[in-house]
Amino acid sequence: MYKRRPYVDGKVSFVGGVVEEFGGRSIDVSSPIVDEATGERAVLGRLSDMDPEHAVSAVQAAARAWNRGQGAWPQMSQLERIQAIESVVRALRERRQEIVDVLMWEICKTTKDAEKEFDRTMQFIEASIEELREQERREGGWTRTSGTAGRVRRSPVGVMLALAPFNYPFNEAYATFIPALLMGNTAVMKLPAIGGLAHILTMEAFSENMPPGVVNFVSGSGRKTMGPIMATGLVDIFAFIGGSKAADAILKAHPAPHRVKTFLQLEGKNLGIVTPDADIEVAAREVALGATSYNGQRCTAIKLVLVHESVKDEFLKAFKEKIAELGVGLPWESGVKITPLPEPKKPAYLEELLADAIERGASIINADQGGGKLAGALMTPAVVYPVDKSMRLWSEEQFGPVIPIATYASNDEIFEYLRETPFGQQAAIFTTSGESTAPLIDALSTAVGRININTQCSRGPDNFPFSGRRSSALGTMSVKEALKAFSIETLLAYKDGTLNQQVAASAEGASSFFRGF
Repeated sequence: MYKRRPYVDGKVSFVGGVVEEFGGRSIDVSSPIVDEATGERAVLGRLSDMDPEHAVSAVQAAARAWNRGQGAWPQMSQLERIQAIESVVRALRERRQEIVDVLMWEICKTTKDAEKEFDRTMQFIEASIEELREQERREGGWTRTSGTAGRVRRSPVGVMLALAPFNYPFNEAYATFIPALLMGNTAVMKLPAIGGLAHILTMEAFSENMPPGVVNFVSGSGRKTMGPIMATGLVDIFAFIGGSKAADAILKAHPAPHRVKTFLQLEGKNLGIVTPDADIEVAAREVALGATSYNGQRCTAIKLVLVHESVKDEFLKAFKEKIAELGVGLPWESGVKITPLPEPKKPAYLEELLADAIERGASIINADQGGGKLAGALMTPAVVYPVDKSMRLWSEEQFGPVIPIATYASNDEIFEYLRETPFGQQAAIFTTSGESTAPLIDALSTAVGRININTQCSRGPDNFPFSGRRSSALGTMSVKEALKAFSIETLLAYKDGTLNQQVAASAEGASSFFRGF
């Protein structure tokens, strides 16, 4: 596999439909995997380090393609836009192995997870297209109320600024980006500093199959480029997956933030609640999976476990055994589940959290199995117990393979946590009694977007709504909801009458907007 190490030259610009060499500075992109020859992080390529002027040229290109809604892309019929996106998908499939290899090396996803990310993205696009067709079948006709006939269709909003995350740079970016394009919007995508190389491999697919300016890429420092883009006032949609502080700062740079249609997927501190009547084997298995899949680097990861004190000993024993079974190593090695951490500063941050917890009375209870051990950027999962609210692990989103466990004596303690936490994405309850769990479900129903029963927290399946509350989300991600999020209902209406009916029928046949499929 070392011989297949990718190198992607991303010192390019993709603005206004043109892919060309970038004349400015570039940034080397390295892997947390060490180069055997040099003993240093393996260099995988480079990205353009764009300045504010170049970043602004990208949003200006998107605005020209939008042309206040009169551009070629927003004026196309839905069928024509679908055909263009399907052409993009065919081109992307031809580069599947290259993209998978880059995901393995740059962000250290296992082979299986990297393949799953690509394939799930293609399936999401196909499902979005099918949902668009289904919406046409469900909602495409005329309705009559109180002497007025009306027909509703969804129309695009304008120019989107989309920021892709590092942990699912392909899948989560496309979960907002592609539905927006299907609905007729134009877009600027800010590539993540980590995880951006995979997008370089997609430029030609977009440039060859989409009108100029519909898709534009920006790379380099977000601090340098995002503010100037927003300050132009040209952004109509802001789609962001990341931290709430960054989202607030970017949005504030817009001269009229009240008119920006905003979609945010932000931090989470998802609870795993192990009740007195839980099936301990199921709870240990699902919490281990939920806390460590992709090293816990998921917004949907279980990031704090609350175990009823009556079953703590039994759960801790079973949980340690599950964690010990996880293979630790390089992404392409057989049986590996835990891989190196791609963020250069993350290992030191996790060590800070561990030191804080230990200083305040907790311990790494699987230290005898290597828990918390670092080998370069590779950390063996650390199980930390007992954690309490005095520790940073109680409230901070660790986003890595550190699993804090606390105990509770009554549901009141859980209710207090829910009142105090700023987060509200998901929770998982482990129980065998629906009746005793009902109070927890009731409390969680107004605190999180998804409640899982004896199942780890997750985003899928993609036809289910992925939502959140408080500082965890604004908007719902799913095949159906994404199409709605990036469009506006537009109504064609007339008072009943023969002439009006004839005019409307004639307009339907001639209008790209109302022609449908």
